Amino acid sequence: MDQETTVKHDCHYHPGAPAKWHCGECQLHYCSRCMPDADARQRRALCPHCSKAMRYLGAATEVVPFWNRIGAFFRYPFHTDPLIVIAICTLVPLLAPANLLGVLIWLVLALALFKYTYEVINHTAEGHLKPPPVSAAFTGSGFSIVFLQLLVFVLMGGLVGAAAMIGGPILMMLAVAFVVLALPASIMVLAMERAVGPAVNPMNLAVLISRIGTPYFLLYGYLILLTLASGAAQDFAVNHFPLWVAQPLAGFLNSTFTLILFHMLGYLLFQYQEELGFASDLQDEAPTEAQHERNRSARFDADIDMNLKDGNYDRVQSMLKDALKNDRDNPLRIGQLYQLLIARNDTAELYRYHPRILSWLASRNDGDGMASLLEAIQQAEPTFRLEDPELAVQCARTLYHRGQFKPALRLLQDFHKRFPDSDQLAPAYLLVAQTLANGLGQWEKATAFLTFIQKRCLTHPLHEQIGTYLEQAANKEPLKGPKASFALPDQER
Repeated sequence: MDQETTVKHDCHYHPGAPAKWHCGECQLHYCSRCMPDADARQRRALCPHCSKAMRYLGAATEVVPFWNRIGAFFRYPFHTDPLIVIAICTLVPLLAPANLLGVLIWLVLALALFKYTYEVINHTAEGHLKPPPVSAAFTGSGFSIVFLQLLVFVLMGGLVGAAAMIGGPILMMLAVAFVVLALPASIMVLAMERAVGPAVNPMNLAVLISRIGTPYFLLYGYLILLTLASGAAQDFAVNHFPLWVAQPLAGFLNSTFTLILFHMLGYLLFQYQEELGFASDLQDEAPTEAQHERNRSARFDADIDMNLKDGNYDRVQSMLKDALKNDRDNPLRIGQLYQLLIARNDTAELYRYHPRILSWLASRNDGDGMASLLEAIQQAEPTFRLEDPELAVQCARTLYHRGQFKPALRLLQDFHKRFPDSDQLAPAYLLVAQTLANGLGQWEKATAFLTFIQKRCLTHPLHEQIGTYLEQAANKEPLKGPKASFALPDQER
């Protein structure tokens, strides 16, 4: 295992968010939000600043501590796959003939169950919180782990014997104490490295225990309680049930508690992966939105976020302007540019992009923001006028509905002179009449604009409604037009 001491870090740009990547060149840590285009499965990502390959840190800082998942550990063996493995390895030997073939079947199934328990450690350490499939017990390589574990037990026994020969009973007791204490660590090392040497090396085991620290001893206490509970449950089964029930029940309980134990060991490896020198991520949980958005847009947003936090406002503004050259009506980029220009009080750029920004504000019904923007632009350009009649009506309508009556009238001033042939003339002056009457209580002026529509816009669909509006204006009623009617005409019988 890697002997370098590591420390958990937060993201440089999002304090409190666990870091997933580290750039050795820039000495910066990044979370998943900063690296939406990274390939966590392949452990590949390039630093957004220097474009150098980064080191993957895994999900250790995100996982729930094992002492908060005790219930999940006990539910683990009751998933479909481990239940099938336990059932096969427990019930099939009972049906096997009482001869050499039966013994052989029992040995093969015991070997498969033992292999599956070690698959559980690896599977969990890699970030899989669901059990491995049934096939992991009966197919593929890995059966040698049983013989490696037996060899580890033999060597540990030899260590105790050698201690007794060299130092007598006291040294032997110390060796026994160390072997018992280091046994979970030895199982974890053997499961991960599939080698006897590291699994029996006292220094290697001591380093692993020290890196995990106090939680190792807490886990050790849980394992002792788990072992005692397993023994008590099996003893109860043997003493209170007939043999034909007690034997499979004891086997089931033993296998269940063993899977719980090995799952806890694997989870401890996963939780302290950074301290132990490897990296893995959660594999079975639903991917977050940031993990799905591995595209240019997400990378662009992450770069904007980081540059803003670094104070590179000119860089962000340039990025957004370049993006709008390629996609001029992108609402997300327009909104981001608007917010940046407002924050920087950049009136010149606001004026330059005002058609797109005003259209974006209208689509959001943001009349207050629109009024502030128009005021800022008109202070810088007193002769400012919107040159798009449809946009002018759209913005005026947004302002009207937000109670911004004077800015709405200013946008539509001299509309018939500026756009004499526009099909927006009737809607524009109807909106002016509504603003004057409903907003400012100026009924005579509203009537003048309605009369203008009645005389000049003879072919417009609104023309036939003007009579109703004029009647409402004469009675000083709110200009709402004719009421909608859902009555069906009488049908001929």
